[in-house]
Amino acid sequence: MRKGILTIAAVGLLTTGGLTACGDDSGDKAASAKTPKIGVILPDSKSSARWETADRRFLEEAFKAAGVQYDIQNAQNDKTAFQTIADQMITGGVTALMIVNLDSGTGKAVLDKAKSQGVATIDYDRLTLGGSAQYYVSFDNETVGKLQGEGLSKCLTEKGAKNPVVAYLNGSPTDNNATLFKAGYDSVLKPKFDSKEYVKGPEDAVPAWDNAQAATIFEQQLTKANGKIDGVLAANDGLGNAAISILKKNKLNGKVPVTGQDASTEGLQNILAGDQCMTVYKAVREEANAASELAIALAKGEKKDTGQTVKDGDRDVPSVLLTPKAIYKDTVKDVIADGYVTKEEVCTAAYAKACAEAGIS
Repeated sequence: MRKGILTIAAVGLLTTGGLTACGDDSGDKAASAKTPKIGVILPDSKSSARWETADRRFLEEAFKAAGVQYDIQNAQNDKTAFQTIADQMITGGVTALMIVNLDSGTGKAVLDKAKSQGVATIDYDRLTLGGSAQYYVSFDNETVGKLQGEGLSKCLTEKGAKNPVVAYLNGSPTDNNATLFKAGYDSVLKPKFDSKEYVKGPEDAVPAWDNAQAATIFEQQLTKANGKIDGVLAANDGLGNAAISILKKNKLNGKVPVTGQDASTEGLQNILAGDQCMTVYKAVREEANAASELAIALAKGEKKDTGQTVKDGDRDVPSVLLTPKAIYKDTVKDVIADGYVTKEEVCTAAYAKACAEAGIS
């Protein structure tokens, strides 16, 4: 695997610190007296392919390499199932619990119950607002959004767009990451709207990142704009592909730049085909490795100093934040070289020529 595609913030600073002051000590003594076991709750398998194809795989690899017991389950966007899985894991003796919340309310309830039972906790990828997780591991999500805004602007410039109408397909309103992404791309695009360089088009949040709903929403946006949408800020590859499906129906694909995020196989193929402007690559392996390192320590009753914190209300949450990378057609090969997806997955027969043109050998 090629190294160096991402700058990893703070992972190299993780050091064993015993019962240090870097976070809540709840569960440390209890965990050290039990057999280490880690529970992980993933959110769904529809909003993004990454949860099952990448996160599960990399977390399993890390836990197996460390020789610790683990249980990874997927709540499939069901809040009741999420809480049931958590209860079963706590009852089943996990000493550390890592969650990707479906919303902050459900996540907080699970984290607080785990804490009351002496189980150490980690927020993985999404911060639970008002929660009690001892660590938060994710990417710099405002930077993700900034890269998307810069990417859309770059692609509109390359197409020579004049006063382009830009539509937004935001992520789920219950996902704090979606709020951070929007803050990032607004920081790039709002000044252009204010100066009248760009025109703000329709904007909608997509409940639960649901791709089918995104297609319906974007079709309505296109109708509302009388077919006049020149760029689409889609918050991830799934939403981007939904917009592209509607653009194809209207013979506008390739003419209207669309952003994305997650560097999914489908997103990369859309970029190679010229239907998607860019995506944002987040090296999930590095995120999973950082989170698993913390989880393994917590499961054994140990703690580590991350050297970073994120503010959640009045609480400073010890954190690891990784740096994302913008991906365009000429850098799709970097994602493959990094081992996130394979050439065989991306460069199927329909994309073989585009892959060769993009330098993927």
